[in-house]
Amino acid sequence: MQAAPLQPFGDGLWIADGPRVSVLGFDYPTRMAVIALPGGGLLLWSPIACTPALQAEIDALGPVRHILSPNHLHHLFLAEWFEAYPDAARHAPKGLREKRRDLDFTHDLGTAPHPDWQVVLDQQPIRGNRITTEWVFHHRPSRTTLFCDLLQQFPDSAFTGWRRIVARLDRMIGAEPSVPRKFRLAFVDRATAHADIAQTLAWPTERVLMAHGTPVTAQGQAQLHRAFGWLKA
Repeated sequence: MQAAPLQPFGDGLWIADGPRVSVLGFDYPTRMAVIALPGGGLLLWSPIACTPALQAEIDALGPVRHILSPNHLHHLFLAEWFEAYPDAARHAPKGLREKRRDLDFTHDLGTAPHPDWQVVLDQQPIRGNRITTEWVFHHRPSRTTLFCDLLQQFPDSAFTGWRRIVARLDRMIGAEPSVPRKFRLAFVDRATAHADIAQTLAWPTERVLMAHGTPVTAQGQAQLHRAFGWLKA
């Protein structure tokens, strides 16, 4: 298994695409981000499968200081990264400590950015959803906002047969990023979710990076407003 090489996605931001994973009969692509921190360290966002080639590329950029998953659904490859970088801080989103009691987390994600990344990253948990609480990040130097599962966008060719029908109904397939229908229906506290999303929409987003979807490289803020325009308090 060979991960795609790291690709620059902005000043101090790199991405790598990994193997597809099967969830409820659907094969999802995987994507991680590597973010440069002040002082020369790195943050790994939503790590994909760890391979020697990918690890070597990351090591060439600098020491890994932090590893995190943006929500409790993205945990499949954390153990191998924790083993590869035992001295890195390991951050748990809400629900992941209980789901993966075998993993040794050192921190819990909160509303305020960690001091090590507060200069380059803003963060906002999107609460009020029954499926998961997702932390959305904004990388200031590249004006990139990072979504994990709340925002997805697949081409029509991504699925076939009944999976394509379900994906269309779920709003996973479209010309622009969209919030899948299952996540829309799971927002039970819409007032809280609306307030949280409003914080992310205020960021000066030019680019949008998703774990599952084609990256947006221009007019990201306008696309985010269209993607979340349905969510009212």
